[in-house]
Parts: sequence; C-alpha cells; structure tokens
Amino acid sequence: MTTWPVLSVTTFLPVAGAVLLYLLARGNDAVAARNARWIALWTTVITFAVSLVLLLHFDPSQPGFQFVEKGQWLGAAINYHMGVDGISLPFVILTTALMPFCILASWKSIQNRVREYMMAFLFLETLMIGTFSSLDLVLFYLFFEGGLIPMFLIIGVWGGPRRVYASFKFFLYTLLGSVLMLLAIMALYAKAGTTDIPTLMTTNLPHNLQRWAWLAFFASFAVKMPMWPVHTWLPDAHVEAPTAGSVVLAAILLKMGGYGFLRFSLPMFPLASHDFAPLVWTLSAIAIVYTSLVALMQEDMKKLIAYSSVAHMGFVTMGIFAGTMQGVAGGVFQMISHGIVSGALFLCVGVIYDRMHTREIAAYGGLVNRMPLYAFTFLLFTMANVGLPGTSGFVGEFLTLLGTFKVSVPTAIFATLGVILSAAYALWLYRKIVFGEMTKASLASIKDMTGREIAIFVPFIVLTILFGVYPKPVLDMSAASIHQLVENYGAAVHAVKAAALF
Repeated sequence: MTTWPVLSVTTFLPVAGAVLLYLLARGNDAVAARNARWIALWTTVITFAVSLVLLLHFDPSQPGFQFVEKGQWLGAAINYHMGVDGISLPFVILTTALMPFCILASWKSIQNRVREYMMAFLFLETLMIGTFSSLDLVLFYLFFEGGLIPMFLIIGVWGGPRRVYASFKFFLYTLLGSVLMLLAIMALYAKAGTTDIPTLMTTNLPHNLQRWAWLAFFASFAVKMPMWPVHTWLPDAHVEAPTAGSVVLAAILLKMGGYGFLRFSLPMFPLASHDFAPLVWTLSAIAIVYTSLVALMQEDMKKLIAYSSVAHMGFVTMGIFAGTMQGVAGGVFQMISHGIVSGALFLCVGVIYDRMHTREIAAYGGLVNRMPLYAFTFLLFTMANVGLPGTSGFVGEFLTLLGTFKVSVPTAIFATLGVILSAAYALWLYRKIVFGEMTKASLASIKDMTGREIAIFVPFIVLTILFGVYPKPVLDMSAASIHQLVENYGAAVHAVKAAALF
C-alpha cells in the first residue's frame, strides 16, 4: 500500500490541469488553442500514469476497499471518504486510460473555443473518477450528478445542429431520476444515521425501506445505463455530441448506472433486488431484442451504434441481477469490454465524419478500395461488438448468459436472440459502408487513416484481442469483491426464505 493519497491525487489532478489550462491558454488565436490541446493531453497522460500506481499496489485477493482516505467533511455523519475495490478499480483505470484518446480524437475536429472544450473534459474526468471512488452517499451523489454539467456543455456547445434539444433532453432525463435517489439517500440517513457506504452495506435495513429505496436508486441508474424504456435520450445525445463526447458517453458515463447497481442495489438492498429481479430480467430481455431491431432501421451510423449500446447494457443488467458469480463477473467484464469496443466504434465514425462531414450510411460505399487500413480496423471492432469468439465482446456476453441461464432459462434464451440480431445490424452497417460500389464522386479522393489516427486505434485493437483471448487480468481483479458481494446477497435472501418457513 502507498502512504500518499494516490486516489485523491488521481481524482483531482485533472482539475489542477484545467486551472493551469485556464491560466496558460488564454486568447482565441492558434497558439492558445495549441497550448490548450497540449496541456489537456499531458494532464490526462499524467493522470493515467498516477492511476497505474493504484493498479500496481492493488491486492486482488482482498475483497474489501483499499487506498482508503477518510476525513470529516459535513458534520459528524458525512465524510470525505474515498476508496476502491475490485469492482470500482477497473472503471477508474478505464476512465483514466480513455481520456488521452478523447483529447487526441479532438485534436483537429475542434477548432472553436478549444480551451473551454478541453477544460470541460478535464472537469468531467475528475467527476467520473470521483463517482467510482466515493465511499460516502452524499459525496457519490455530488460526483454522480456533477458529471451532467460538463457533458451538457460538451453536447450543447460543440455538438451538431440539434445540440440544444439533445443536451436538454439528456440533462432532464438523468436529473429527474436522480432526484428520487436523493430522497432515498435522505431516507437511509434518517434510518441508519450515516451515509457511509461500507457501513450501509452491512446494515440490515427493513424490507419495506429496501423496496422503496431500491426503486428510487433504480430510477436514477436505469436512466443512466440506459435501460428500456428510458433510453430515448441516448441516441439523440450521441448523434449531436462531438466524437470525443460520444466516446466518453458510451465508454464511461453509461457504466455509472451498472456500477450503481453493483455498489448499492445488490449489497444494500439484497431482498428488494431479489424481489425485483424478474422485472429487471424482463426489461433487459426486451431491451436486447427491441433495440437490436430498431438498430436495423437506422440511417445514421451513430444512432445505430447508440442503439447497440442499449442492447449491450441489457446483457449487463441481466447478468448483475441474476445474482450469480458468472452473471455479475460477466456484467463487470461486459462493461469494461463495451467501454473499449464502443469507444473505438465511435472513433471509427469520427474518422470518416472528419473527411466527409456526414454520418448518413447511404452516403458511403466501397471504402475498402480507398481505405484498407480503416476497413480492417472497423471490421475488428464490428466483430467485437457482435461478440465474436476471440474478442473481448464474446467473454462478457457468454458469462452473463451463463449466469442468467442458472436462474432463468426463458430470459437467457430470449436474450440469445439479441446475439443473432446484433450480427444482423452490425454486418449490414459494415457491408453498406465498406463494400459495395463507390457511387459518390467525393469518395474517390478520400484518404486512409493518418499516423495520429492509427496510433489512437492500436491500443484499442490490442486490448480487444488480448481480453478476448486472455480475460484473466480483468476477471481476477474483481473476483474476490464479486465473490463477497454474491455470497452476502445469497446469504441475505436465504435467511429471509428460511425465516418464512417457520
């Protein structure tokens, strides 16, 4: 273990970078824009390097929280309390690892108000890391909700033609669900006298309070995931967001909902989670099949990938609420894998959008003739998105289906249809864009990927194949924490069932 507050440094280093950026990159000229890009890039790279200290000193055999930092903050009950375990650390590393690529992806495409754009991303990074590291409910709520503000600005200021509509829809949907979570936090404080997450995880809450609190937290996390039928903000947000905004939205912000289920719903409200599990399975199965069918009808590349994200998050919620080792481990792995694969897919869309300034599927065709490197890269991530064995997408889907099959055979069978449908829409998209005739004259002069773009994609390609062939690093990191979570969940449910027999 380290003696210095490495978790707080990792969390707040991007804010320090944003302050530095504000001071050193003033003005609207090319020099200021260049300074803003380099300061933002180096800040995110250094933050990632510091976060690797967490990875190097983390003990995966210990299920509890590590790198714990605690100090009095708002009175005696509400503390500044930070820490990570095997469930939260993968998401912290995913966040810090992706942010430099988001900055690089915006290098050429963002030309106006560059300083403000980079500052928004740095503030967003702090809020996302804080969400995954908080061990106090109030602190978690502030980080969780705070992430809305920079993302709202990123979509609303630097987005597409309907950016204002999309940003307000995103903000209102997510805020509405979170108001209910705030009420539940107050109810838990009134009952337990604390907002400390580790304490609440071992507190035996009344069954009735569990039900109402579960529903309130569910309202917030279901919108964030997003689950069907509260998913409609996501396609609009993705279509209007700049490329890097879509990457962060799909790769990290969506995972906050799944992380919330793992951190709060299962450990704090195990009885309610068991009661409502059939509801979640039903919504998940509908999401997997319905949004896959909707994806088949899309004309915009980003919308198609956005709907595929909803379908993949359906596998996550299904696996988590199966309450089995395979289901929960599969859910965590699927979120990490989806973060890599979906982020890469949105970057793929960004590559050709920067050249053609359109996302309409019909505007493309025959790119394999002009962009062979791009065609290979896009194929790899399309196959990973489908869940092809040998890619990271397969491992998560297989484990969630296996874990769900143990507790609900009909749900697993119905969800398996989504695997077939995902192949249908993904291969249709690939065929339309990459193969076929090059009918548009403007495509004749399109250039293949630049050195900067290739450098961005190489780590994504390596991780997608590595975790597909050798998923052990991610699975081992979270195994002890997931085992403890599943055991405690099973014990709580079993105790109630045993008491009901007498």
